[in-house]
Amino acid sequence: MPKLLLKFEAAVIKEIKLDKPAFTVGRKPDNDIVIDHPTVSGHHCKIYSAGGSWFVEDLNSTNGTSVNGKRVLKAGLRANDAVMLVKYSLIFSDDAAPAAESAPKAEKAGQKPGPELPPQKIIPKACLEVLENPAGTVKEFELTALSTYIGKSSQANIPYKAGGLFGTGPDMAAVITMRPEGYYLTPVKEGYARHNGDPLAAKQLLKDDDIVEVGSTKFRFFIKKT
Repeated sequence: MPKLLLKFEAAVIKEIKLDKPAFTVGRKPDNDIVIDHPTVSGHHCKIYSAGGSWFVEDLNSTNGTSVNGKRVLKAGLRANDAVMLVKYSLIFSDDAAPAAESAPKAEKAGQKPGPELPPQKIIPKACLEVLENPAGTVKEFELTALSTYIGKSSQANIPYKAGGLFGTGPDMAAVITMRPEGYYLTPVKEGYARHNGDPLAAKQLLKDDDIVEVGSTKFRFFIKKT
């Protein structure tokens, strides 16, 4: 199984098994990999699997993300690559191939397969519908990724229209994360987005027909009917 070694300078802090398709890395506690240090952004980068390979993508962090000393916005990962976040590093390794080769040996030795895993909870599909002031032509966004970012940056999944006299707003304002228990709305810029009319200051579990406001754009969260 692929894994990461989290290091501070030369010291190894812990090992993280990459046992799901995507991991967010940052200072805030809602990240999958939390690095509580002022040089690390609240949501710094994400590491994810696509097409059988692993990638790292910077999330518009303040101090940037580097791979083997080269600053990147997005890059593929190979064995022993070092993802650098200032003084921290995540060393990527993939020992999946040796593990796959060992499976036939276990069968020859007469070992019985392990017990079947319980079925995973099926998360209902959900969407954000644009109610007011769209930032583009798309009026409905299906939430299919583990993390869906709402922002002005080109890296955001869902755009919003900034409000106010000068039309300013954060590049990344909020993120919707898919979890076994449902969909969570979490601020990237605290207090900028609103949830059911209240400033978004902490993670909120979304319910059907909740209203999400980012800048001057108003969205409706809803569960798709099957």
